[in-house]
Amino acid sequence: MHVLIIKNVFSEGPGTIEDHLRSASVPYTIVDLSIGEQAPDLDSVTHVVIMGGPMAIYEMDRHPYLPGEAQLVSAAIKANKRVLGVCLGAQMLAHVLGARVYPGTSKEIGWYEVALTPEGARDPLLSMLALPDRSVAQVFQWHGDTFDLPQGAVRLASSDLYPNQAFSYGNGVYGLQFHIEVTPAIVHAWLSPEKGVDFAAVAADSERIYSAYRNRAGKFYERFFGK
Repeated sequence: MHVLIIKNVFSEGPGTIEDHLRSASVPYTIVDLSIGEQAPDLDSVTHVVIMGGPMAIYEMDRHPYLPGEAQLVSAAIKANKRVLGVCLGAQMLAHVLGARVYPGTSKEIGWYEVALTPEGARDPLLSMLALPDRSVAQVFQWHGDTFDLPQGAVRLASSDLYPNQAFSYGNGVYGLQFHIEVTPAIVHAWLSPEKGVDFAAVAADSERIYSAYRNRAGKFYERFFGK
């Protein structure tokens, strides 16, 4: 097993995903495509994780590395790799699977509840993020873009503003609009310079929610990266 983690910007790393891989002694490689680092050959990896970033999928002309990333992600899906897309990564998955990616009506920033669909409640991975009643998950959001559900994908979670919060495709491809990887420190670093956000409220939510949330995210990782 070997995991390839694709970064799109320095500030959005793999967070608790990397923590899990380290604790489970799973080998991994992190490449930041935005600064010209090259991904290893897909034959050498079993899993691909695409992280977030502030850029937009529909503005690839402004970010010359994104078309190559799209080709890499498409090839990973066709090669039956297990693939996880987080925020921008989920939008990239939607794009390569033929769906439209576009600006949303407003931003979601902070801890939000997303409703699991019946398929999400039954899904062996997504269900690990659910609260005890199994109908909702509390997750950290930071996005203003969204996407249509790709043809052949299964919607796993939704919110009032954004119906496509999580989806699966085929055997082992998952797109999460939310940031499963965050820690309170990551949330603090992202929010500190941000204007118009109730930082104190989000920080308080992080402290209240995080311990139980981290346990649920860990169970998701165990199943996604399971040997």
